[in-house]
Amino acid sequence: MSFKALILWCILLGLFHLSLGAVRHYKFDVEYIFHKPDCIEHVVMGINGQFPAPTIRAEVGDTLHIALTNKLFTEGTVIHWHGIRQFGTPWADGTASISQCPINPGETFHYRFKVDKPGTYFYHGHYGMQRAAGLYGSLIVELPKGQKEPFQYDDEFNILLSDWWHISAHEQEVGLSSKPQRWVGEPQSFLINGRGQYNCSLAADLINTTLPQCKFKGGEECAPQIFSVDPNKTYRIRIASTTSLASLNVAIGNHKMVVVEADGNYVQPVTVDSIDIYSGESYSVLITTDQDPNKNYWISAGIIGEESNTPQALTILNYKPNSASIFPTSPPPITPQWNDFNRSKTFTKKILAKIGTPQPPNHYDRRLLLLNLESLVDGYTKYAINNVTLSLPPTPYLGAIKFNLSGAFDQKSPPDNFSADYDIFNPPLNPNSNSGNGIYMFELNQVVDVILQNANEIEENISNVHPWHMHGHDFWVLGYGEGKFQPNDESKFNLKNPPLRNTAVLFPYGWTALRFKADNPGVWIFHCHIEPHLHMGMGVVFAEGVQNFGAIPKETLGCGLFRNMLMTKKHN
Repeated sequence: MSFKALILWCILLGLFHLSLGAVRHYKFDVEYIFHKPDCIEHVVMGINGQFPAPTIRAEVGDTLHIALTNKLFTEGTVIHWHGIRQFGTPWADGTASISQCPINPGETFHYRFKVDKPGTYFYHGHYGMQRAAGLYGSLIVELPKGQKEPFQYDDEFNILLSDWWHISAHEQEVGLSSKPQRWVGEPQSFLINGRGQYNCSLAADLINTTLPQCKFKGGEECAPQIFSVDPNKTYRIRIASTTSLASLNVAIGNHKMVVVEADGNYVQPVTVDSIDIYSGESYSVLITTDQDPNKNYWISAGIIGEESNTPQALTILNYKPNSASIFPTSPPPITPQWNDFNRSKTFTKKILAKIGTPQPPNHYDRRLLLLNLESLVDGYTKYAINNVTLSLPPTPYLGAIKFNLSGAFDQKSPPDNFSADYDIFNPPLNPNSNSGNGIYMFELNQVVDVILQNANEIEENISNVHPWHMHGHDFWVLGYGEGKFQPNDESKFNLKNPPLRNTAVLFPYGWTALRFKADNPGVWIFHCHIEPHLHMGMGVVFAEGVQNFGAIPKETLGCGLFRNMLMTKKHN
């Protein structure tokens, strides 16, 4: 072989390995641990003894192989890889009753899937309310070595936001499932990378509060994680929200932010003073450390969208070589008024797709108009979509459809729309709804529009924020509107540069229009990402091309009708 041929062979071999990607192995043990997220000790869910769970980093094209062992004592578990579309591996989506059976205590489940797109993601429990119990961690997918992002930065750091209660997730579940319902109430703390302060404030000396100044000796589990930076550099900050309930506004004192990524998709760079981030969303922002290098600065996260007394989460942007123990001398950024929805809508509408992002098809094949309603089922407070509250079956949809188990779930599809004369501005005349587990079936590659419609709840003058997250897909956000969606509102759709997202907010008394292509064979849940709302039935299930992918690993089965089948085979 000539020298030139050898060089060419080496290059081709390198490209071959690049296209295959690496296989990254993780061994995760899900367990309860004692921890002090906000300086008060509680039992939390962790992985490998850590809270939050370990950060996963991979490159585009890599395959993740996560051996997940359930070391909980009395309950099942699953992990959802939020934002990973799972092309070819719908069984690895990590959704109990949809893609798999819950993993029983003592059992190990092997998640194997490829990460195909760079971006800021995270993972979390998707069984019961285990996310509210602390079962979550970050998942970062980077470009392969040698490839460059469409923006420049010197370094990066990662922020994972969450909210925290002093009552357990189990107690929250029981309250939500009681008659009359006991609402979860407001969180006691907001956490930045699993750290918050309940009984003191980092900024007590600078703000109007009855809390004492926090005084840390070092090593406390609730001490803030300080982010140290060099002056006159550009940093990428990856921000994701795994909150159970809260919508948050994030700001950095004296610093502008340039939004460059949303939910794993590049967006047109837009400069803002702060960002609104709803549960299930993620962003990358760029900051330039061009402020007074002799000072440190606040990073704050405060609640928006609903009235709450929960204090801001705070940490410090530390300009080196200043001591990280030196607190900023100015008060933290002021979180906007909780009900300033005009400001929130202005920010949300600024997020547009970067040039080169795939554009949506000009027309849809099928349209769903989904009315979001608080409702009653046999006197229990629930949420319903087109008068149906989702009640997941014991047999996972994916296997049930693959193996034609017609008795596993309701074969009648839920309604595609709601009554045209429904008054969204007043409480429902009849708040009663039905419980069901029917699904929407789409033809493969069908273009589907989803119009999410918000409305008044059972109590007068209340309409809540709902961030909706879709599994298995990114969708185009075609637009937002006020009041009830009308046919002529379609003329307002943005077909030129709508952002690709996996989570979109539905504002009070308004509508949000989405479009996606049903090009990913599998069964996928689409739901409000507020944990109590999903628990109360706020979701729908989509299925498409289920016969178009290969075998389902046997370990995803073993519950519901599959268990009966296995028992019958065993005795025969």
